Amino acid sequence: MYNVGDLIKKSYEGESLNFEEIVYLLNFLPNSPEGYEIIKAGGLLSRKLSNNVAEIHGQFALNLSPCPADCKFCSFASINKVFTEPKELSITEAINYALDFEKNSECACIYIMTTANYDFGKFIEYTTEIKKYLKPETILIANIGDQPLNNAIRMKEAGFTGVYHAVRMGEGRDNKLSKKLRLKSIENFKSAGLLVGTCVEPIGSEHTMEEIAEKILIAAEINPVFSGAMRRINIPGSELAKFQMVSELKMAQIVAVTRLATPHNIIGNCTHEPNPLGIFAGANLIWAESGANPRDVKEKTEESRGFSVSKCADMMEDMGWNLLHGPSKYYSG
Repeated sequence: MYNVGDLIKKSYEGESLNFEEIVYLLNFLPNSPEGYEIIKAGGLLSRKLSNNVAEIHGQFALNLSPCPADCKFCSFASINKVFTEPKELSITEAINYALDFEKNSECACIYIMTTANYDFGKFIEYTTEIKKYLKPETILIANIGDQPLNNAIRMKEAGFTGVYHAVRMGEGRDNKLSKKLRLKSIENFKSAGLLVGTCVEPIGSEHTMEEIAEKILIAAEINPVFSGAMRRINIPGSELAKFQMVSELKMAQIVAVTRLATPHNIIGNCTHEPNPLGIFAGANLIWAESGANPRDVKEKTEESRGFSVSKCADMMEDMGWNLLHGPSKYYSG
């Protein structure tokens, strides 16, 4: 019915792949000849569209606490009982985290993350104070819970350039949130003038290729500044830990298919956590992380799973990418 070479050619020519075509590409074993062809094609297209320039973004969390959204894939979820007591950064600690990222020219922008139940007023208060210590050209991105339009406007006024927001795998099934609410928040962010980055995440072996394809198309339809794919990391003791994690080789294939199925005007193609195979397959965006991390059981992920900016830079350069130095081009508007 379909042919891998024909679908790659269709993608390279800027034509959209439909749902059935995306599922077809996803269904190959990653270590099959077709799987390798797909991975190569995604990598080459990504390098072509971005002129072989990659970005590193940095993220730190203002808090960790038992979160009532109860995302089964998240270490912050109340149901997972990893973090049982709420903890927050002081304003001084938050400023220092931001300055640590800013001093690296390879860090193209800084994400400030919170749990879904973090007080929005405090979030704006902290952001406003942090902004005073940063260079005017430093780009701030928010990674927080769903928000109404008036809050999105306040975020823009506080100095945020954009947000990270996604319709996650299992939304409404593996948490207490909803696809409709996530999409409404994205609409609110965009209406407020904030640029939106997204991702197909967190992917586990429990997800069908059809569900992954659906999320690839949803991500593309919101016209983000970047898309991409991320795997679910098993949280010990969580309900989802009974399912195997997707291999990095399979994730490389999914990253490549996401690139092939995403419109060419969307230059960014991310993966997480940073890994050489995903970068080879076309990921031109990875993250350094500090503070709390929803995939980690340690309070300071920089002492555990989190990568530093320099480690991310070494990995990107080792895979043949040229690194952007200075403010993000994806979030340049």
